[in-house]
Amino acid sequence: MKSEAKTARLKKLTNENGYFSALAIDQRGALKRMMGDDTTKEQIENFKSLVSGNLTKYASAILLDPEYGWPAVNEKDANCGLLVAYEKTGYDTTEPGRFPSLLPEWSVKRLVEKGADGIKVLIYHDIDDPSDINEKKDVFVERIGSECKAEEVPFFLEIITYDENISDAKGLEYAKVKPRKVIESMRHFSQARFGVDVLKMEVPVNMNFVEGYAEGEVIHTQEEAANYFKQQSEVSDIPYIFLSAGVSAELFQETLKFAREASASFHGVLCGRATWSGAAHRYKEEGTNAAEQWLQKDGKNNITELNAVLDHTASSCGY
Repeated sequence: MKSEAKTARLKKLTNENGYFSALAIDQRGALKRMMGDDTTKEQIENFKSLVSGNLTKYASAILLDPEYGWPAVNEKDANCGLLVAYEKTGYDTTEPGRFPSLLPEWSVKRLVEKGADGIKVLIYHDIDDPSDINEKKDVFVERIGSECKAEEVPFFLEIITYDENISDAKGLEYAKVKPRKVIESMRHFSQARFGVDVLKMEVPVNMNFVEGYAEGEVIHTQEEAANYFKQQSEVSDIPYIFLSAGVSAELFQETLKFAREASASFHGVLCGRATWSGAAHRYKEEGTNAAEQWLQKDGKNNITELNAVLDHTASSCGY
């Protein structure tokens, strides 16, 4: 049973239709790679502020990070809720398992004191990893769930699946195993012991290998793909939202339509690069004014078109 305070915060993060139409710009390492390795901290902060100032009027919430994101909080629309990332960017590369770390300067209590309406943590997870690896990850998630419960703040868990034996997560071999990886990880972290309020999930198939969407080899018929979307929807009672995973705005919108036609009951999106990536390239090449012009035209179009798709596809959380 959610507390009144947690429910109120969840309502603040959803729109008037009861689903999440959230904007993600908590990228750190990935954003710096997009903008160039010589990009300064001030430039990253400025870019995030541009995105926040121009696009949050169209979003139910914005996801930011404590390392570069606080200036952008001041630029967001007053009606837009605030999600804050609690994890360090990337993962531990010194041992197998892609272990996450939390930002040592922050706690859930401090993020809430700073204004967070929700806490997001990303974890890399392979349901088929050895038990000693996955047990440690379970404990990690349990701790965060307990912190969020104590502070009466929603816990958003983002799950990125992988297979240590397959290097290309966007390639053919991973596409073959992705449905099981995504669905079983979602099932696992839906257990009450983890205290997750909202799951931020990958779609269960790589649409680039689905009949009718693939430009090359097909490994899923549309019927098979639809069945995976339906299975994903049925393994959890927790609201779940889709991440865009860097695909184009057009493909992401088509994927949401496909999910709805498959009778998947998802509860919105937390969409990042598919909305604003063009502005990052403009900022790098032409500067602030060019990036802002792109956001006011193309960025606005991306997010309003996405919202129009969500109006016909996303399910209300019922808060």
